[in-house]
Amino acid sequence: MMKHSLRSICTLGLLLSVAPPIAAQLGEATGAQILTVDHYVPTVSTVPAIEGEIAQLYVRERAQPETIVRGLNLEGRVILFVHGAGTPAEVAFDVPHRGYSWMEHVALAGFDVFSMDTTGYGRSTRPLLMNDPCNLSESQQADLVPQFLDAPCPPSYPYSATTIASDWHDIDTVVDYLRRLRGVERVSLVGWSLGGPRAGGYAARYPDKVDRLVLLAPAYRRDAPADPPDRPVEGAAMTKQSRQDFVSNWNRQVGCSEQYEPAVSEAVWTAMMASDPVGATWGTGVRRAPRTAVWGWTADVVAETETPMLLVAPIHDAQVAAERVHQLYEDLGSDNKILIDLGCASHNAMWETNRLLLFDASVEWLRDGTANGVESGVLTMGYR
Repeated sequence: MMKHSLRSICTLGLLLSVAPPIAAQLGEATGAQILTVDHYVPTVSTVPAIEGEIAQLYVRERAQPETIVRGLNLEGRVILFVHGAGTPAEVAFDVPHRGYSWMEHVALAGFDVFSMDTTGYGRSTRPLLMNDPCNLSESQQADLVPQFLDAPCPPSYPYSATTIASDWHDIDTVVDYLRRLRGVERVSLVGWSLGGPRAGGYAARYPDKVDRLVLLAPAYRRDAPADPPDRPVEGAAMTKQSRQDFVSNWNRQVGCSEQYEPAVSEAVWTAMMASDPVGATWGTGVRRAPRTAVWGWTADVVAETETPMLLVAPIHDAQVAAERVHQLYEDLGSDNKILIDLGCASHNAMWETNRLLLFDASVEWLRDGTANGVESGVLTMGYR
């Protein structure tokens, strides 16, 4: 079992002090200045392969300067975006294509907006085992033969690289950092795909730290295991995605004309490669992500959850069926809950032409606890 993270070793000196952001730059968006700040937050890792080591969690902030420099009360205005099973948060939610950054859209409404990469993603610490292509499944290794690998090879770490518990630990580290940084009691969470169990499961465990939730295509399973496994989950430690895989997966979810723009797909993929400079050298370039063992976000847990929640079910989603999001809505114990049935949209709804319906609904929900002026119910949007 490998016990060292190259990035955590190289950056240990930086991680011992959390107070100041490391880098900041100003940009422009729709006539307003939006600040971009990079934070690196240290944590004592609970990821099995690097347990007990200092790891860094990359956190990106987007906000109008006046939102964070005038000493305003930011209670209810601090938002944290949590990514899914493959795409890091700054790529998923801050697409470098005009009008497509969900984070920027929310920041323009006066919120202080953050996103985080859990361990193994993007610019956060990646355990060294992720530098070994032998830790992909045999079928995914085969895609790299012979351009990068001579032949498939046995794994050096034959278990899931991360767990939902280590993800919750990472989220808690960042939530506490933001609470201290901005002087607030609660933070609202926005999650996508596996970000559903990550953010929703976290809120169920720490309800006093969470204000509201927005979950796009949350990967909910009524029959999910309630408890952690007795031993590490065997199998590939990580997954990869190539440009061809990325495009093919998106195209199989197209159900209406002009659902997305090819230029946006290119912008997302370019950002993906920039966030994974090691994976970019594997064959024609891949995005790497840890495989995560998941448990604990069950029907019983959801039934006891009272956090206000906005759920979005894209109609053409072929990764998380809309039916599963409807089941989450039915099972959720909160009285303040809305389900948006979003037409002409896939699992990648925030990168598509109907994205503004999603963006605007999330802003209203985070600000007022309503969507289209109502506090609870099922809404239909985006059908042509």
